[in-house]
Amino acid sequence: MKKIIYSKLTVLILLAGITSLTSCLKDKRFEDFGASKPIIELPLGGLSNFTSDAITDSKDTIVKQFAVNLASPTELGQDLVVTVGVDNSIIDKYKATNSSVDYLPLPTDSYKFADAKVTIPKGTRTQILSVTFYKSKLDPSKSYMLPITIKDGGGQIISGIYNTRYFHFIGNDFAGAYKHQFTRVPATATSNYTYADGKSSTFFPDSPTQFEVAGGYYTQDIRYVVNFTKTGTGSGATYSHFSIAINQDDVDRIAANKIAITAQPIIIGYTEKEYTFAEASVLFDNGFQYSVLGSSGSRVNHDQYKK
Repeated sequence: MKKIIYSKLTVLILLAGITSLTSCLKDKRFEDFGASKPIIELPLGGLSNFTSDAITDSKDTIVKQFAVNLASPTELGQDLVVTVGVDNSIIDKYKATNSSVDYLPLPTDSYKFADAKVTIPKGTRTQILSVTFYKSKLDPSKSYMLPITIKDGGGQIISGIYNTRYFHFIGNDFAGAYKHQFTRVPATATSNYTYADGKSSTFFPDSPTQFEVAGGYYTQDIRYVVNFTKTGTGSGATYSHFSIAINQDDVDRIAANKIAITAQPIIIGYTEKEYTFAEASVLFDNGFQYSVLGSSGSRVNHDQYKK
């Protein structure tokens, strides 16, 4: 099961990415291709690095840095001006040979990046650019792409492999905002304590077939991770093999506070079959349930999500 962790592991991943970029720029492979002429490229770009350009950050404002690099046996003796910008026509070219995900162009208010004339000073090879994304401007049920490409190499050869960064968001059919009700039932009592009644919670996509959503457990943040299988496309698609777990990062965190999960989460009323979209959505109406044991005793936690 794929697991997205938003705490300290995110920092480690970020640091690893920076290290990878730095190492890449120092690698001889990006200095001398054995060609007689210099080549302009976007290191870590191209279709071979498509997966690593997926944006899965949980925060709303996301900043991604990338490099414009001169790959050549020696540095140039004069400044080099390279133009880099967004080219949405690349999306259709990508979908012509990769049709499993229907990527849409990013709405113009969901990112900040304009065509940039990048100057690589003489005697150097690399300049760093950044693009900013605003996740709240996107429909999480849809997939989006922002192809940033080298539009003009300043008279130098443009790499045929590493000329584009395919920044993209992957949508999920069930992603989006839901009305959320949470009840906490003490194991030794019959009364219900309602802590979230009609508030809004969002199903955040991790992939086309996995999403996460926060539960209402009032003492700690708990996120459910739901996986499923999708068969077919469009209105005729069906959904099956739903499974649910609690984000392992949350399990570890509440354990540090001496709270243990005593009954793993279930999808209430779930039976295995091929569901239509409307039928599958009713599963979330019934909700998810799990139990914990803490210093104040056992609790049964129940979250319901309705469109």
